[in-house]
Amino acid sequence: MLVALAVAAFAAIPLGLSIWALLDAARRPQWAWALSGRRQVVWMAALAFSAFTVLGGVVLAAWYLVRIRPEVAAAEEGRIPEVRPPPRR
Repeated sequence: MLVALAVAAFAAIPLGLSIWALLDAARRPQWAWALSGRRQVVWMAALAFSAFTVLGGVVLAAWYLVRIRPEVAAAEEGRIPEVRPPPRR
């Protein structure tokens, strides 16, 4: 029984990671997403649909939590990234 419980807990990690990323994306205000230059609806949809595949869900959730979440959180705290003008031709 302990082995079955351990296997079930290990198998739930990808789904848990995807749900964590999705809930975090949902709780961030829309204005923080706009200031960070990201689209909340796109990320929430991608995280929701990627949860149906184990590998895709883990990869996308990890990408969100490591790269996108800090940008949106920084915008929410008032640390807006510097916008660089496009290069001149």
